[in-house]
Amino acid sequence: MSTITSEELSATTLLRFATAGSVDDGKSTLVGRLLHDSKSILSDQLEAVERASANRGQDTPDLALLTDGLRAEREQGITIDVAYRYFATPRRRFILADTPGHVQYTRNMVTGASTAELTVILVDARNGVVEQTRRHAAIAALLRVPHVVLAVNKMDLVEYRETVFAEIAEEFTAYASELGVPEVTAIPISALAGDNVVDPSANMDWYGGPTFLEHLETVPVSHDLAHCHARLPVQYVIRPQTAEHPDYRGYAGQIAAGTFHVGEAVTVLPSGRTSTIAGIDLLGEPVEAAWTTQSVTLLLRDDIDISRGDLIVPTKDAPPTTQDVEATVCHVADQPLTVGHRVLIKHGTRTVKAIVKDIPSRLTLDDLSLHPHPGQLVANDIGRVKIRTSQPLPVDSYADSRRTGSFILIDPADGTTLTAGMVGESFASPEPVKDESDDDGWDF
Repeated sequence: MSTITSEELSATTLLRFATAGSVDDGKSTLVGRLLHDSKSILSDQLEAVERASANRGQDTPDLALLTDGLRAEREQGITIDVAYRYFATPRRRFILADTPGHVQYTRNMVTGASTAELTVILVDARNGVVEQTRRHAAIAALLRVPHVVLAVNKMDLVEYRETVFAEIAEEFTAYASELGVPEVTAIPISALAGDNVVDPSANMDWYGGPTFLEHLETVPVSHDLAHCHARLPVQYVIRPQTAEHPDYRGYAGQIAAGTFHVGEAVTVLPSGRTSTIAGIDLLGEPVEAAWTTQSVTLLLRDDIDISRGDLIVPTKDAPPTTQDVEATVCHVADQPLTVGHRVLIKHGTRTVKAIVKDIPSRLTLDDLSLHPHPGQLVANDIGRVKIRTSQPLPVDSYADSRRTGSFILIDPADGTTLTAGMVGESFASPEPVKDESDDDGWDF
């Protein structure tokens, strides 16, 4: 296995991507082939796969065995979760979210793709675009994943015919365009044979695009959150009150989006109080500016009441605060979400009480039709909800900011995560539904 120096790693960018595909489309083999051919697995792991393959009477290593841990969990009835894998090449570092493909695990794909910058949707060249393919494309569109790769696998089983690939790519791209997917890159591959995964395929000389790994290494990440609306959810107030720092009062947290500068006018939400950034501490040292994903401490010129859960934003770019949140959600719990359900809503570092005011519609991912007023959402359902919160929340539209436009609903009784939500319009937003009951019966 090749080694990468710390200097090389520090110079590379990070890409988070998720894989999705129907059962038996070869997703496990693709992941195994990618790790093997990019020399991202340890020698003892490869030896274990070779032994297991030999015991099964196979002449060559079954690379799908590299991901068999998740398959074994499924066979034993253990809760299925997203498997995260980490690897690197000299050009880029990667975090891969390997998501299950069954329809009943839709919620797991939502989990894996929610932070992804790219989603790989696998298709069996013999079967083309199927119902599960459309479902995965719809979820990628709902989650506003910037880049989608259509990996047409098992090209060796259709004699590497260009016409087969072209028809599948055209059908999928047309469907994805209807959903508003911003970019689709179609790549013909054979994960079993290694065609176009890491090395170019001699069997598909008609294809002039990048290999799968080359695309992962070069896809632009220009959607960098450093250029979005600046947002800092306060996690902790630092007041040492020591002889060395008697008056130090800093507001610590990880910048969710955008860039903050010393001297910038800021507003604290939901209170609306204003001040100016007097200093920024990063890793114990003062800096003039800080940006997305950096964990910093902001010092303000004015002594104002700020606590965990508040949001610091530029005064000129402050989001509205509201107690009425309308969003597209994916329900992830086994217990249904019903109208009138009392929940906790966690947005950034702030958690407040809330009530599900209405469920205007449930989305049928097979044909993107809307089932109006279903009354409840069950596990893996995607739908629209209206929520009334006990306190105002400063929410962005998910289309503008995936970090501050998202939230989760929590069961106040046991802390179980119920629902993942995306504020604002989805690609198939229902017509506004007039609420006959208005606010009658609310106790906050």
